[in-house]
Amino acid sequence: MRDYSITKYKGNTHYSVNVTDSYGRQKGSFFRTESECHKFIYKVWQEELPKSEQELQQEILGKAIAECIQIDEVNGLTPKLD
Repeated sequence: MRDYSITKYKGNTHYSVNVTDSYGRQKGSFFRTESECHKFIYKVWQEELPKSEQELQQEILGKAIAECIQIDEVNGLTPKLD
């Protein structure tokens, strides 16, 4: 699931880089050169670690909440998240 994007908007002096590692974590930063962007990408990918127990639990909780909202909508209820 690794992915990255490097963009430089017109009139901007820096490049914006966004990186996704194998576990779906996203990181971003800004650099003056494309070469610095590529170094950042490789560094993120070299230092990636498997998801922690807490990250896995948060992911499961997020999916459960999304499913509850979907069930409410199917049943004609307005979900309340507060």
